[in-house]
Amino acid sequence: MQATVGRAERPPESRLHVHGGAQRQRQVFPRLLIDGPYGAPAQDYRKYDVLLLIGLGIGATPLISIVKDVLNNVHRQDGDEGFMTKRVYFYWCTREEGSFEWFRGVMNEVAERDAAGEESVVELHNHCTSVYEEGDARSAMVVMLQALHHAKSGVDVVSGTRVRTHFARPCWRDVFKRVACDHQGQRVGVFYCGDQKLTPELRRLSQDFSHRTTTKFVFHKENF
Repeated sequence: MQATVGRAERPPESRLHVHGGAQRQRQVFPRLLIDGPYGAPAQDYRKYDVLLLIGLGIGATPLISIVKDVLNNVHRQDGDEGFMTKRVYFYWCTREEGSFEWFRGVMNEVAERDAAGEESVVELHNHCTSVYEEGDARSAMVVMLQALHHAKSGVDVVSGTRVRTHFARPCWRDVFKRVACDHQGQRVGVFYCGDQKLTPELRRLSQDFSHRTTTKFVFHKENF
């Protein structure tokens, strides 16, 4: 019986080449196509009259950078001529009260400028979502202690800053309604960074209030 010896197949990712009587193997890499670059969702914030910044959890990180930039430009005598922003509303929602320590310096800086009588540019709203909303009997004691401590020391007992913390998430429709009423005829850049679940609601509110009021909301998002 004659034995049949099968021919060894070469792997698809390599090829054999003969050079000078000797075989050598050369690796063949896949072809890659690169598209881009794409700009960050929040890079054009300077083009808006008003900013509505909404961050969930660590999503506040890129938005805090915007707040810092706005403060630096508005109070600089030689400010950037292309910088149009004159008002910022920043809403930060987090479950962990310890998270407020991340940006304590910025929050205190904003509060100190307001206390000094300077024109208010940035309005901060901290929301701790692990506590029941204000008005709920289950959070009444926390709210009372918070109010007493803030009145006595000027420091919020939850965040450890001058910015008072609210409980539960805000009613986003009320937030948009207030901004629309206070900034009629202006362009508002809505910048959201956080969980995908909130994106449809914020996009819908931006469209609704743009159609029903003279304020134009332009929605941008960055999800993680």
